[in-house]
Amino acid sequence: MKNRMSADSFYIESLGCAKNSVDSRSMAELLILAGYKESEIPENAGIVIVNTCGFILPAREESLRTLREFAAAKPDGQILIAAGCLSEKEKHRLVDEVEGLNAAFGTRRWADILRVVEKTRQHPASPYLHFPDTAVIIEESSQKVARVSAQGGSAYLKIADGCDRGCAFCAIPLIKGPMVSRPLQAILDDAVLLQEMDVKEIILIAQDSTAYGRDLGMRDGLPLLLKELTDAVPKVPWLRVMYTFPGAVSDDLIKVMAEQSQVLPYLDIPLQHAHPNVLKRMRRPADIQVVKETITKIRSTIPDVALRTTFIVGFPDETEAEFQYLLDFLVEMRFDHVGIFPYYHEEGTSAYHVKDSISSELKQERIQRLAATQEEISLEINKGFIGKTIEVLIEGNGDGISAGRSYRDAPEIDGLVMFDEVISPGTLVKGRVTGALIHDLIAKKQ
Repeated sequence: MKNRMSADSFYIESLGCAKNSVDSRSMAELLILAGYKESEIPENAGIVIVNTCGFILPAREESLRTLREFAAAKPDGQILIAAGCLSEKEKHRLVDEVEGLNAAFGTRRWADILRVVEKTRQHPASPYLHFPDTAVIIEESSQKVARVSAQGGSAYLKIADGCDRGCAFCAIPLIKGPMVSRPLQAILDDAVLLQEMDVKEIILIAQDSTAYGRDLGMRDGLPLLLKELTDAVPKVPWLRVMYTFPGAVSDDLIKVMAEQSQVLPYLDIPLQHAHPNVLKRMRRPADIQVVKETITKIRSTIPDVALRTTFIVGFPDETEAEFQYLLDFLVEMRFDHVGIFPYYHEEGTSAYHVKDSISSELKQERIQRLAATQEEISLEINKGFIGKTIEVLIEGNGDGISAGRSYRDAPEIDGLVMFDEVISPGTLVKGRVTGALIHDLIAKKQ
């Protein structure tokens, strides 16, 4: 087939988390404003950008594999650019590891995409590395570009980036730098834009949403932001908060969630573990009793709340007794959704200096035990919804079946609600729950 590549077109492959998706859309908007056209086919694009993830080993491997695949398939004249977290982490090593890579720049400089493209096109034969000596995260471009990523009836809205926490296992502060909150008005402007697009759900994201505004002089910025959002976008029915920090879920935040019907009764609190000794080694909040009291307070104030958390299994020197403590905690707390990951030994983190003492086999065995326990809990909770009517945002359909999400489910990581009929994506419908699976619900449209 004849090559239809256009030098003034681009294609972006976004890997990793929703925060990367927002950065990818922002880069796309800057390119479009500059006259470039977005292509849905990488072979037809003069510029291919891979927004990489470098958080943990599997993400790095996926990013490298994707870059190498694009490099191997490059038509003559195409420019391949690596952006994002892996570029930030690996910097100069990335060019050596991916033959045919034309340029690389880091996650802190997404707004420099036009400069990177222009420099690369001027000198395509020699790789252009764009890593200015600055710790400042550029969140706002000189152009007015929304910090959102919309798909279907949902959209991610970034409220901050970077992280000031010093968790022993986490490389994010090394990659993203210190936390920088976006100005409140910029966030509200983006939300209004999404309301005009008839988005049904806005999902607030940051490395640590509960830290929003601290660098702007706010004492407890997230509740204030939520109240401002409910006033600014009254026609957006769902506002969802992701990535809150243990110990930072304030009484004001709980109160706003309870009082504002737009703010979904859903909270994501990544705990990472439950045993105090493991948490101390992780450099995480270690007073598990405070966590229990906070969860009790949340549930008593917001009876229908859905709680998600994340656990890391196999942190260095995790004993069987410490793991059993985590297992017992899981049974006691009965979370709606749980993400479970093995510990990965990440270079540059403080835990990297401690031997990765738990074998891969033992990590996987413990993950399976934890997952099996959570599956029993999840099925019991889901069965409790049979006969109830819930609101569902439809995401897609096919073969006579439609699937969507309730307030209990964040995109891609939680469950689905399925209907045995075709319903238009992007619509909110009422469904009476008729069946329950481990992760999903079955419903009949009302």
